[in-house]
Amino acid sequence: MKTTQARLSLNQNASAFPYENSRLKSAIQLAILGLGLAAGASHGTAYAEAPAKNAIELKEVEVVGKAESDTKPVKGYNAKSSRSATKTDTDLKDTPQSVTVVTQDVMKDQSIQSISEAVRYVPGVTASQGEGNRDALNFRGAGVTTGDFYLDGVRDDIQTYRDLYNTDRIEVLRGSNAMIFGRGGSGGVINRVSKEAGWDPVRELSLTYGAYDQKRATIDVGNGINDVAAFRLNTVYEDANSYRDGVNLERYGITPTLTIKPTDSTKIVLSAEYFMDKRIGDRGMPSIGTGLKNRAYDIGDHSTFFGSARLSPNETETKAFNALIEHAFDNGLTVRNRTRYADYDKFYQNVYARGAVKADGTVDLGAYHEGTDRQNLINQTDLTYNLKAGGFEHRLLAGMELGRQDTKNFRLSPNGSNDNLPGATGNVNAEDPAFTGTLNLNNLRIHRKSEANITAFYLQDQIILSPKWEMVLGVRHDKFELDYTDLPTTADPTRNVKLSVTDNKVSPRAGLIYKPMENLSLYASYSQSFVPRAGDQLTGLSASTTSLSPEKFTNHEIGAKFDVNPDLALTAAIYKLVRENIAAASDIPGQTILVDGQETKGLELGISGKLTDKWSIFGGYAYQHGEITKDQNISGSQYTSGTDLGQTPKHTFSLWNRYDFNEVWGAAIGMVSRSDMYALTPTTTTSTLLPGYTRFDAAVYGKFSKNLRLQVNLENLTNKEYALSAHNNNNIVPGAPLTGRATLIYNF
Repeated sequence: MKTTQARLSLNQNASAFPYENSRLKSAIQLAILGLGLAAGASHGTAYAEAPAKNAIELKEVEVVGKAESDTKPVKGYNAKSSRSATKTDTDLKDTPQSVTVVTQDVMKDQSIQSISEAVRYVPGVTASQGEGNRDALNFRGAGVTTGDFYLDGVRDDIQTYRDLYNTDRIEVLRGSNAMIFGRGGSGGVINRVSKEAGWDPVRELSLTYGAYDQKRATIDVGNGINDVAAFRLNTVYEDANSYRDGVNLERYGITPTLTIKPTDSTKIVLSAEYFMDKRIGDRGMPSIGTGLKNRAYDIGDHSTFFGSARLSPNETETKAFNALIEHAFDNGLTVRNRTRYADYDKFYQNVYARGAVKADGTVDLGAYHEGTDRQNLINQTDLTYNLKAGGFEHRLLAGMELGRQDTKNFRLSPNGSNDNLPGATGNVNAEDPAFTGTLNLNNLRIHRKSEANITAFYLQDQIILSPKWEMVLGVRHDKFELDYTDLPTTADPTRNVKLSVTDNKVSPRAGLIYKPMENLSLYASYSQSFVPRAGDQLTGLSASTTSLSPEKFTNHEIGAKFDVNPDLALTAAIYKLVRENIAAASDIPGQTILVDGQETKGLELGISGKLTDKWSIFGGYAYQHGEITKDQNISGSQYTSGTDLGQTPKHTFSLWNRYDFNEVWGAAIGMVSRSDMYALTPTTTTSTLLPGYTRFDAAVYGKFSKNLRLQVNLENLTNKEYALSAHNNNNIVPGAPLTGRATLIYNF
């Protein structure tokens, strides 16, 4: 822990005291003055007459006080504040929105190593499969998203898996978030907060060995270089197999960070990252049957790979640079500028089940090879200013975001029209579903590029109306310009179709907060978001969709946040999320129409913090009822009003408990429960139902010295057979059987 030290010779003038803490400085000055007055009173007028003779000379006094850690700002399971929801440092209880912070201690105690693992104990969020090559989440039934991922408030939207080796905490915001984050954020967003270099020394080595020969090592080291600069370095290496046949991964990354504080009012943070993720893409197993409420095929067989693991490699390379400059002026104005440049290079190939197991016991296979190259350059500038006007206190925010995203994407397939494998090699026995033929992916079926330019301006006012009432009002205008080009393919070697779409969207936000007690807040909020017709990954445009408006999401929410004590927080929210302007097929071939389409109503409860000095707790409950609100035909499939939305379970419950028996030993038990859900929103003719399940996890912690800790994490204690996630009706991943890992943590 960094300490702040001050030395004072009491025969010197107190005004020369160099201590930075003004309150402590004032207190010591008053104490010195009191000593002097007391001495003067005891000597009567002699003190004034002969100050030199009666001067008090004492030895030098050293005052030592602990400063808040600048390398681990959040301790325990309960975070107090966040910048993400308002772009200002605001207490969570004064934020009119559902926000869950997965802290560093939660991540370590649960041995969380991925985004999907991080949201297991977050109400209202469901992890999707993402075709076995990317993070994919469903917030409040708003549909699976791969684009609503952010790093320190800046878009990080390539389709890949994110490692958490350089993540201090994860902020999960539910509800529409366009006022802060721009396009997307329809049902919620994930924001990773990076570890930052500081003057509080960090020296940590972590070694993990787990089931299926998992080997993982991380190093986190840093300290102050001098009074102005601090450095930090985070690295990771992981190599692991899987409970799934032929599935493995290798990943490694490095992130150096430099913090510079030339003055107390100025901070500069510079960081760079290189990260490589290589793995086998696992699309899971198909369903069985051709009607309603199909089930996953032989859910008890955890290991069988449908297709070919050897021919399903994935690889993503990330190179990024981040810069933050922040300065607080003497007049109360603060300027904060953040820039992120990221270059993502990704390819993935898979041979997978593209249909259900048929009546004759066979299943059809598909295959393709896809590559994406994306460059993001995004700059955000925020100005904040506190003032009193109209009898109220205001915290004003004005900001601008400028961004450019260049994307190139291609797909190689077995033929020019689809990804179906031809002949007998493309149809295998479900009891032995291995692809044994020769894979020829020599048809360039998709070839496209896009250039997106984003210009956004936003204003927000956080108003203190009285000690009990607060208000948040905000509005954002986005100009989103997308130039999209279909390039030559094997079937059309001269193809060069250019489409341009410009969206000018206004995203409002309003929230009202009532605080009957200092530790209790009740709120109501309204917000809107939009998703361009090209989708969250800026792909999928066609001539029939360029004139259509973006999808629109509207969130209504009321909630309560109660700080039971400084270490324990309870939250509750009731919401309605409406999705409009969904593209649907019309009766005229080749044309699409817009319909008002989906609605989710729900309840979310959360708890985080300490019940006692020894008992820490984290988790929540969510009830969601998502449904189609109108009969409609989308891409040739008929949907009826009242149909439940896919990947939106009605009930989820999770609770993690850690109890420390003494200073050496501790243990934890966790439960994750989900009711059944559809793999996709059912049509009138087909659906696949994923049964509900309850899974138990546990951990044991040992602290053998000040510097050495060991923990063992066990997952799925009862060896429960269940479907973990899905991409569609026929790509379903079974959950892992009983598994575990041991982690040795050494601080030096």
